[in-house]
Amino acid sequence: MKILLFGKNGQVGWELQRSLAPLGELVALDRHSTDFCGDLANLDGIRETVQKVRPDAIVNAAAYTAVDKAESDAGTAHTINAEVPGVLAEAASAVGAWLVHYSTDYVFNGSGSKPWQETDPTGPLSVYGRTKLEGEQRIVAQCARHLILRTSWVYAARGGNFAKTMLRLAAERDRLTVINDQFGAPTGADLLADITGHVLRSALAGPAADFAGIYHVAAAGETSWHGYAQFVLDCAVKNGRALKASPGTVDPVATSAFPTPAVRPHNSRLNTGKLRGAFGLQLPAWQQGVARMLAEIN
Repeated sequence: MKILLFGKNGQVGWELQRSLAPLGELVALDRHSTDFCGDLANLDGIRETVQKVRPDAIVNAAAYTAVDKAESDAGTAHTINAEVPGVLAEAASAVGAWLVHYSTDYVFNGSGSKPWQETDPTGPLSVYGRTKLEGEQRIVAQCARHLILRTSWVYAARGGNFAKTMLRLAAERDRLTVINDQFGAPTGADLLADITGHVLRSALAGPAADFAGIYHVAAAGETSWHGYAQFVLDCAVKNGRALKASPGTVDPVATSAFPTPAVRPHNSRLNTGKLRGAFGLQLPAWQQGVARMLAEIN
């Protein structure tokens, strides 16, 4: 079996290189790859790459994720998040390959407090959310063998993340101010990659109709960014890290206190029942993955 991976050096792409390797021959690309085109801005090159490699599965871990910048750079965001998935879907269908693609809770309007199900009406609030939703729609329309994994609040030990920012600020300041009216579940790139390997293996082994579709993937449980920050600092203190701020000196504040170009959803909770039922998976609590990541970077 041959798997073609785009975005190999992103947070999720880096972990996918590990989790997909046992499944077969892995051709992993980024924008700087020379053997094949991995630059998503080159639509013809991407299409030609799929035709040359002729993979059994394509995994697209590349995306335009600069949520605020997308508001003023809508053209680039649309190319990467909407047009590229459509090109990959068309190319995958032509060679009979599965297409795995990652999407986001930003396709919803963030209202209410109930975890979003895959069948709930969408209503993105930002350019980023709208382009990601269009990418989903193009895939569904053009490639029957698709696995679209919507996730949220992704982090990794490699590269920058919210936890690292909180630790840096807590070492510099006596008090922190963190948003407490946005809710979701921090989800590790390693968990997302491992789940991808599992669902892709199942899909390749069974009838496409049994597995193709959109699935929500997130760690179990929920928290706010404020609760997330408190947990990070609590773990750091227990691990003997010297900080000026403590979990008790993290002050809650409304989203409105930090205006941004793009509107963030207040409710990023995702119902993962469909994924767990279809693939027989149990998703660990978000605290477990964050604690492991913190131990890794300590």
